[in-house]
Amino acid sequence: MGRAAISSTNSQFVFPRWANYLLPGLLLALAVAVIYVPVVVGYGLAPQALAVGYRPIQPVPYSHALHAGELGIDCRYCHNTVDKAPFAALPPTQTCMNCHSMIKTDSPKLALVRQSYATGMPIHWIRVHDLAGYVYFNHAIHVNKGIGCVTCHGRVDKMDVVAQVKPLSMGWCLDCHRAPEKYLRPRDQVTNMTWDPVADAGKDQLTLGLELKRKYNIPDATFMTSCSTCHR
Repeated sequence: MGRAAISSTNSQFVFPRWANYLLPGLLLALAVAVIYVPVVVGYGLAPQALAVGYRPIQPVPYSHALHAGELGIDCRYCHNTVDKAPFAALPPTQTCMNCHSMIKTDSPKLALVRQSYATGMPIHWIRVHDLAGYVYFNHAIHVNKGIGCVTCHGRVDKMDVVAQVKPLSMGWCLDCHRAPEKYLRPRDQVTNMTWDPVADAGKDQLTLGLELKRKYNIPDATFMTSCSTCHR
C-alpha cells in the first residue's frame, strides 16, 4: 500500500512525452528567427518597400523639368495651397489652360487636358508621395517654417516624370524634427531648387539654420519628436 502511494506520487512529476520535442522545437524556431528577422527588417527598410524610386506614369505627360526647370514656373502657381493648407492642391484644368489655350493648342499630348476643360471632368492624376492615413502632415506648416520643396521632393525641376526620392519613413521625418536647422531656409526661398545658404546669406547651413529656428519659433526636440505631433 505504501509503495503504491509513493508510485502514484512520483507519476505526477513525469513530463509528458511531447515535452521531448520542446528543445528541438525551440532550437528550430531560434534558427528560423535568426534568418527571418534580418530578412524582414532588411526588406522593410529597402528602397522598394519605402517607395523610393516610385515613378508612376501620369495620364498627361507633364514635365516638371520643362515647366519648373526651363520655364521657371514657381511651384505655387500649380500647387497654390501649399503655403495655406495642409494639402498641396493639384492644379485644376483651368490652370493648365491658362497657358495651353494659346500654346501648343493642337498637341496630341494635351488631348486629355482639352477634353477635361470641355467636359468639366477632372484629370485623375496619380499621387506620387502618399503618407499613411495615421500620419498628420501639414504642408503649410513646413513651408511657412522654411522647409524647401527640394528637401522632401528632390530636384523635381530636373524630372520629366516625378519620382519619389525620399523614403518618407518615420525615421527620416524624425531626423529632421530632431535637428531642423540642417534644412531651414528663408521663407522666400522655399521653392528655389538651387538655393545655397552661403551664396544667398553668406553663412553655412547650420549657422543660418539655428538663426532661422529661433526666428520662426520652432519648438524644441521634445515637442518635435512627440508622438502627438504627427499622430493625432
